[in-house]
Amino acid sequence: MALHESGENYLEAILILEIEHGNVRSIDVANFLDVSKPSVSRAVSILRMNEYLEMHDDGRLVLTQKGREVALTMYERHELISAYFEALGVPHDIAARDACRVEHVISSETFECIRRHSEKVITNTTE
Repeated sequence: MALHESGENYLEAILILEIEHGNVRSIDVANFLDVSKPSVSRAVSILRMNEYLEMHDDGRLVLTQKGREVALTMYERHELISAYFEALGVPHDIAARDACRVEHVISSETFECIRRHSEKVITNTTE
């Protein structure tokens, strides 16, 4: 089953919360994404069923290897695209919001071109 944008957002949110706080529970995800607890429960159920996520007996949400790979991809895309937009002069809040939307629809080929271009720009500015 293909993972939808909302599923990718949940996985990325869990990764970010894990980095920032260690343990992650459903309420943390609800607060972070500003969604209802029932919305998180439904998403967690779907992500568990498709083996992107595990829920431990104590309520902790833990990414599987498959889920972590998706989350890391989305996180990397978000960070690079957001920084790229900011380098173009887009204000931080708008760059972050737009990157959150673009990260889900951009092709791997286009993302790699943006990555290579960004590396060139960074290299040229530091020499």
